[in-house]
Amino acid sequence: MIEAAFPRQLHPYWPRLQEKTRTWLLEKRLMPADKVEEYADGLCYTDLMAGYYIGAPDEVLQAIADYSAWFFVWDDRHDRDIVHYRPAAWRRLRFRLHAALDAPKEHLHHGDPLVAGFADSMVRLYSFMPRTWNMRFARHFHAVIEAYDREFRNRTEGIIPTVEEYLALRRLTFAHWIWTDLLEPSAELELPDGVRKHPAYRRAALLSQEFAAWYNDLCSLPKEIAGDEVHNLGISLIKHEGLTLEEAVTEIRRRVETCISGFLDAERLALEFADSLADGTVRGKEIAAAVRACVCNMRNWFSSVYWFHHESGRYMVDSWDDRSTPPYVNNEAAGEK
Repeated sequence: MIEAAFPRQLHPYWPRLQEKTRTWLLEKRLMPADKVEEYADGLCYTDLMAGYYIGAPDEVLQAIADYSAWFFVWDDRHDRDIVHYRPAAWRRLRFRLHAALDAPKEHLHHGDPLVAGFADSMVRLYSFMPRTWNMRFARHFHAVIEAYDREFRNRTEGIIPTVEEYLALRRLTFAHWIWTDLLEPSAELELPDGVRKHPAYRRAALLSQEFAAWYNDLCSLPKEIAGDEVHNLGISLIKHEGLTLEEAVTEIRRRVETCISGFLDAERLALEFADSLADGTVRGKEIAAAVRACVCNMRNWFSSVYWFHHESGRYMVDSWDDRSTPPYVNNEAAGEK
């Protein structure tokens, strides 16, 4: 369905993007040099962003790609803090990230590379957009940090959320509205609230993100079962709906396919909405063009997510020496330092 309906695209800046993000990871000490050398390109983090934010200015795409790479490293630190049961380390990191989100310039030289790297990303992303967009982005990411804290508690306490609880939490841990927010600097325009919140725009945005989150759950299910995790739609379906593993996989696939068909309908309505915004004024023409660009990139998210999950070493669990320990992570107690 994806290969037929969503042709793959890649931003022409991608080769430089890959090279510069690899350098950034080294400079910010977010991954050890040997891990960067052996795994960074194969993890395909830059491919994911270069397939999504088509049309973004090069410097915007670079900032997004570096931030995305940081996000994956943060996700791995969070996972290791859970696996090694380091609640104090996670609590410190959580509060430091909240602080860096509100005042990134004050945290550029923080002793924890994860905090400093995050601050660097925020300074750059904030520079492209007005203060109103920055405040919205910060509000959305504060909620993501708190959702990661809820996941920390669930996993360390062995709590498998119900399907509905999980779906609500997943919208935050997958950062649905963060990736949607970043469509705007890519289109070089902050969308008015009434446009962003219009049902036609919001539904297309939500379906593109739901597809990504659920397809991620489908592809990461073997890795997460191996790691004895509790946060996956399949695991919630097995625990609370009484499904077998095979039935859970079938149900996730059904939901994924529903997102695809639903988006195709929502996309048409969102593009009609964009056309209606071109009211003959210069401002109307600008907003209509930006909405079209954002909706086109929502479409690109489908193919980018699909190929990322089939090409990234992040999901090739069968090739790992230890199926519960990704080979690209720093498994030391970094958070305790």
